Amino acid sequence: MIVETNIGRLRGAAIGEITAFRGIPYARAARFAAPRPVPSWAGVRDAMTPGPAAPQPPSRLQNVMGPFEIPQSEDCLSLNVWAPRGSGHPVLVFLHGGGFSSGSGGLAWYDGTELAARGDLVVVTVNYRLGALGFLRMPGVSEGNLGLLDQLSALHWVRDNIAAFGGDPHNVTVAGQSAGAMSILALLSGPAARGLMHRAILQSTPAGMLPDETDKAAHTGGILLRELGIEPSEAALLGEVPLADLLAAQRGVARRTPANPVPPFQLVVDTLVAPDPVAVVGTRGADGVPILLGTTRDEASAFFPDGRTTAEAVTVQMFSEPSQRLARLLTAAGAPPWQYRFDWHPADSPYGACHCIELPFVLGDAAAWRNAPMLRGQRPPDLVDEVRDSWIGFTRTGDPGWARGTSHRFTKDAAAISDSR
Repeated sequence: MIVETNIGRLRGAAIGEITAFRGIPYARAARFAAPRPVPSWAGVRDAMTPGPAAPQPPSRLQNVMGPFEIPQSEDCLSLNVWAPRGSGHPVLVFLHGGGFSSGSGGLAWYDGTELAARGDLVVVTVNYRLGALGFLRMPGVSEGNLGLLDQLSALHWVRDNIAAFGGDPHNVTVAGQSAGAMSILALLSGPAARGLMHRAILQSTPAGMLPDETDKAAHTGGILLRELGIEPSEAALLGEVPLADLLAAQRGVARRTPANPVPPFQLVVDTLVAPDPVAVVGTRGADGVPILLGTTRDEASAFFPDGRTTAEAVTVQMFSEPSQRLARLLTAAGAPPWQYRFDWHPADSPYGACHCIELPFVLGDAAAWRNAPMLRGQRPPDLVDEVRDSWIGFTRTGDPGWARGTSHRFTKDAAAISDSR
């Protein structure tokens, strides 16, 4: 199948009734520069394989998700589209998590084939810049939030091009997990993304992690310079540092807070990001964007598997209480969200229902998640169907299958448990 985008033609690969288009460039960016449009090309460009991931160190959560290897490059701004036949399909755009420091929309974990086929949806996953390359703020070098600007560029690409893949640009749901969800919350806190998303799904939002103020971001940047042996007066040399050295220095910065789930490079308060996105989004009722949000029962056990008391405290402080605060504010503003909690986990797992455990029930397939330690080889098909049908229903019509303003619990027997909040 060949489609015509606004910058050139693309050839995808058929997978049953779905056509996958992988590694589509949506923007380009020099190091520490804002994204810019991709030049058009002549002829037909093959879109058969995912583009390289953003440069990154090993994931902090490979203990629960498993390791992965994928080519990396600073030229990483690409996305992937899974499209059913026909036109006018609702669109689900998914922003991966990874603490603003790891991950890729091209990983098999986030494959959209099964979800697109089951829901008759167009599914899109996105790569964006990570770590210091995406979230360093240092005047004269990087203004920060470049990864968020990448995501905005991808959403503009979806608006301008998704109809060519059979998607409806007026029915776009943006979903994200962890850092991806926090990115959506940040985008909702300002005007830049208005009109680009019509619904939002916030999975395990670490909303207790407020964006860094500029002085804190500057302090982190200073540590990076010291790791590299660069004087502050010569900070512009960061643009020339070999990539391997930059990643090594980034790991050095992270090692200074080894037990802290807050990444050193993350969102920074500026004209794009509010100091308290929960307060802004909640009191404004998300500016009319309906929200589905939830957490897993034991979020922080992924970070603190041997510290139950610490894990329980961080789960409350970082995830569940900020999520409930957002729900209360939205409800007070007349826009109550749909809520959920994901409780299922393998009976013999030391991680419980940890951070990321709902992901295998949304995207990917059984093979992609076979080696995830948090699953212990289990992935109940009935619960997969239940979760996917909820995400599909919300994407298609704004109805995940339970009443607005109530909470649904995903359990090991896939039984629905709803209660008013």
